[in-house]
Amino acid sequence: MLLTINNLKSTNNLKQLILLSISFLLVNSIFAQEIINDEVVKPEPKKVDSTKTQKAIKIDGVAAVIGDYIVLDSDIPKNRLQLEAGGYDSKNITDCELFGKLLEDKLYAHWAIQDSIQVSDAEIRRNVDYQVEQFLAQSGKSMAELLKFYNKDDEKSFRDEMFEINKSNQLAQKMQAKIVEEVEITPEEVRAFFNKIPKEERPTFGTELKVAQIVAEPKVSEEEKQKVINRLKEFKADVIENGASFRSKVVLYTDDKASIGTGGKYTLNRKQPRMVKEFRQVAFSLQEGEISEPFETEYGYHIIYCEKIRGQEYDVAHILLTPKVSSEAIKEAKERLEKIRERIVEGKISFADAAREASDEKETRGDGGQLINPTTQDYNFELTRMEPELYSQIQNLKDNEVSLVLKEEDRTGKAKFKILMVTDRIDQHEADYARDYLKIKKLAEDEKKINAISKWQEKKIFDTYIKVSGEYRNCEFTSNWLKK
Repeated sequence: MLLTINNLKSTNNLKQLILLSISFLLVNSIFAQEIINDEVVKPEPKKVDSTKTQKAIKIDGVAAVIGDYIVLDSDIPKNRLQLEAGGYDSKNITDCELFGKLLEDKLYAHWAIQDSIQVSDAEIRRNVDYQVEQFLAQSGKSMAELLKFYNKDDEKSFRDEMFEINKSNQLAQKMQAKIVEEVEITPEEVRAFFNKIPKEERPTFGTELKVAQIVAEPKVSEEEKQKVINRLKEFKADVIENGASFRSKVVLYTDDKASIGTGGKYTLNRKQPRMVKEFRQVAFSLQEGEISEPFETEYGYHIIYCEKIRGQEYDVAHILLTPKVSSEAIKEAKERLEKIRERIVEGKISFADAAREASDEKETRGDGGQLINPTTQDYNFELTRMEPELYSQIQNLKDNEVSLVLKEEDRTGKAKFKILMVTDRIDQHEADYARDYLKIKKLAEDEKKINAISKWQEKKIFDTYIKVSGEYRNCEFTSNWLKK
């Protein structure tokens, strides 16, 4: 998601605000950001027992109106509390900065509606389900405690409010993406961007590593594969011939535990890649109400039920069965990799050649096992930004030292073994145009996107009904929210 625009003249805390905008779990998005219709109605003040307190209670007022949306006075302190709950230090973030971020989000959402940007209600509901599950798991609270904490009478009203918040957030994200979808950067622009940075202000990049791995996966027997395929065929026949519930079979049998709560449902869009290639190909080949034949992906074997087709969007449900691996196959994979490691350590074969010859990971095998950084799309991993799991596996390795055989399991419980090597190390250094071209290009591209959004925002502020009330009119905004 694109980085947010600075809203205040003071930008020292922009990084924390960006973290706030990117944090999209329940704890950062639970609060009321209402859509207004014909009029704004202030909530009824709560009755106070004067025997318990003599303090006056301020009625929650409207801090701002942005097109079809409002920002309440209570949204600002609530967002601050959520920052702190998320582990961020909010001491140096002003109320004006938090308020400016809310104004920005509402402006994006308002114009997303005007531009007829669509979001999937089914996907939003799945997000809500996931957020509730995560919050309950992380907080240790019951649903009753959660409703009491957020002053909700029942779970439905709580989820309905979360739905509107998530919808607003998704609209804002899609609007930002639309603004910058055609932004491109040329090599000349990258060079100009780099050259305009004074030498004493050039960024410093931390220590970077190149990491390679060789993977050995336990082999599944053909007999076990056929057993799983036959089981999925039985599920399909039972639904078609006997009217059995596909959802019930998902709940009872699927190995995709993350989707059980939604009955195995996913919403796919032809224009937005999601899921593995084989899954998408089968899903988009189905007619509404049709169930696929069993097919294989890297996760196991699936059948897909096409529930609804809405233009480019497909609502589908699936059942995943992962073939069981025998203890003998697991032992064979580990021993096979131990022998490969022994050959590398003894100097009989290079790590790269061993990867090309024997690794079961097709994504890295051709590159001699070299891992690609998903963020930068190159081979370099900045040490301080490396995934914790990968860091823990290589932190004690010397250059060109081969790790011991490590065992990993994915979310379905599928096991694999791997060995790793740090193939190159670049110490912390000042940005160099040739060596760090891709990183510099990313910085230049981000600046160009921010400028594009700034121009869009400047225009849309004048085209939108905006009213800022009360003490927030005294904030010093960079964006012209007050239309002076």
